[in-house]
Amino acid sequence: MRIYFLLAAFIFLGACSTQSSSPKLGSSGQASWYGAYHHGKKTASGERFNQNALTAAHRTLAFGTRVKVTNTLNNKSVTVRINDRGPYSKGRVIDLSRAAASKIDMIQNGVVPVRLQVLR
Repeated sequence: MRIYFLLAAFIFLGACSTQSSSPKLGSSGQASWYGAYHHGKKTASGERFNQNALTAAHRTLAFGTRVKVTNTLNNKSVTVRINDRGPYSKGRVIDLSRAAASKIDMIQNGVVPVRLQVLR
């Protein structure tokens, strides 16, 4: 009986860790972007924010992680490096630099639905 309980707990924990909310499995949500106001200010990683670099802010991914971000409205993608924390707005999964936002044509919209895929 004890072994069945342990097996059930193991399966449950395994299922919880593979839900689609994990960025490694391709999470989705809303993306926003930030630019000139923050340009030159220190990011959470300690480096200076450069709105012209292909970088992004994510709440939990390690600094230096590369993420493919796809705008699901037009299927355009960009690869960014995580160097900051955020976004702090409810419902958003990532904040892109202005350059990254421009690559996937989201500057005008400001916020777009995206799919994330962790590359490394």
